[in-house]
Amino acid sequence: LLVEDEAMVCEIAAEALADEGYRVLTAADAVEAGRILQAERVDMLFTDIDLARNTNGVALARDARRHCPRLPVVYTSGGRHTLGDEAVTGSVFVPKPYRPSQIVALANRILGH
Repeated sequence: LLVEDEAMVCEIAAEALADEGYRVLTAADAVEAGRILQAERVDMLFTDIDLARNTNGVALARDARRHCPRLPVVYTSGGRHTLGDEAVTGSVFVPKPYRPSQIVALANRILGH
């Protein structure tokens, strides 16, 4: 599940992952992402931290982990460089800007693809 409120960034990342063979679900905010997490099987959460409609990727990840404790989480942000103890255990942080190939390599490593 790719959660990104910048449409172009979301499209580029989703396309790179889809080209690698992944089924990619996208959401523009944490509310939409929460609905997807309840309805779909998700193998990894890749989320921007500061999202549209004042929603928050950190809170989204915490909620997702309550329902799926082993869900791999990758955070990204252009405004923050670290999360410290806000992040869920075992998560990864990728600063923006990133290359789509970085996200594909990270997904391959995390998901064993």
